[in-house]
Amino acid sequence: MTTGSEIRVSFPRLRARLDALAEIGALDGGGCARLACSDADRVGRDLVVTWMRDLGTRVEIDVIGNVIATWPPDHFDPPVMMGSHIDTVATGGIYDGCLGVLAGIEVLETVIANGIETQHPIAVAFFTDEEGSRFHPDMLGSLVYAGGLAVEEALATVGVDGAVLGEELQRIGYAGSAPCPGRPPHAYVELHIEQGPVLEASGATIGAVTGVQGISWIEVTVTGQSNHAGTTPMTMRHDAAYVAASIAVFVRKLTEEMGAPLVGTVGRVALHPNLVNVVAARATFTIDLRHTDDTLLSEAEERVRSHCDTIAAAEGVDVSIRSLARFEPVAFANDIVDLVEEIARGSDGVVMRLPSGAGHDAQMLARVCPAGMVFVPSVRGISHNPAEHTDDVDLARGADVFFALVLRLAGAT
Repeated sequence: MTTGSEIRVSFPRLRARLDALAEIGALDGGGCARLACSDADRVGRDLVVTWMRDLGTRVEIDVIGNVIATWPPDHFDPPVMMGSHIDTVATGGIYDGCLGVLAGIEVLETVIANGIETQHPIAVAFFTDEEGSRFHPDMLGSLVYAGGLAVEEALATVGVDGAVLGEELQRIGYAGSAPCPGRPPHAYVELHIEQGPVLEASGATIGAVTGVQGISWIEVTVTGQSNHAGTTPMTMRHDAAYVAASIAVFVRKLTEEMGAPLVGTVGRVALHPNLVNVVAARATFTIDLRHTDDTLLSEAEERVRSHCDTIAAAEGVDVSIRSLARFEPVAFANDIVDLVEEIARGSDGVVMRLPSGAGHDAQMLARVCPAGMVFVPSVRGISHNPAEHTDDVDLARGADVFFALVLRLAGAT
């Protein structure tokens, strides 16, 4: 019997699983497209569930399609849960989310193969629709698991392609029976690529994540009047495209004025009738605002809304604003942040504390249990892009730190 103190995970095995999952939904030139509840997502789920069952774990699927594998299979106390997601954006990389799930499976396999006993069970989960690319909001599955969104409302969600989430879960065979909200774990931890440039720029090899910044997603619809581009004087136009452009520029200037860490993005724009010689009658676009301070995030939201009203009145158009998602900043458990830092320093890693700029399932689980995250560097800070990459040496180091973290939290004996 061993405590695991001298044992390390098998990085070649983790690397092989990362590569195998990356083949599902693979894009020409690299990267992946496995939108939530798509056919590719189903195939990816089937592969990951096969790996879970091959280890002899107890695999449960809940009503929103979240999948949880627990070891030992006959232990039902709250586990130390690892997890993340395997769905991607339409032009995603191969590490975002997948690293956390597959590293969790690797931790389980290492524990099982070496007969390591723990005071608490250990589980690994992957959550439905973390990206929010097909069904809003993002982190949908973990939000339902934590009780932040009603099951009925989530299942009725209509995707950007008109599909209904509940129907798609049935279609791909992942409408499970385990109830939601789920039972709170003893603790929840997640290994993830940073998806930003901070660790690499600072020379750090491990990030002890302090929390997740607040996120506000809104959809703005500007309704003007289509008219001939050649015969309509500029002073007599009601140009939806012009108003949309003004708002987009305002968002960028607002981030400069309010300063870091506020970030703002206009990410999706649609014009109607979208013709070269016609003044746009309608513009629909999204704004993504993020800040670590909820008061300042609210201020940014209000200033965007005020500018929308001002420019709409000046141009003689109507503006409507719809909230797509709104999550307050989340602070992770201090004890877990400290533990990540301690383990990383003890493994000769260069560790730094930093908040996450991206949303993660961990922020939802933090509502119901102590939670934390371990970051590894992203080369050039690129993510949500086929060029997303983390060097093997950093992946291996992160997996080792994560393994040690899970054993400490689970009380390896």
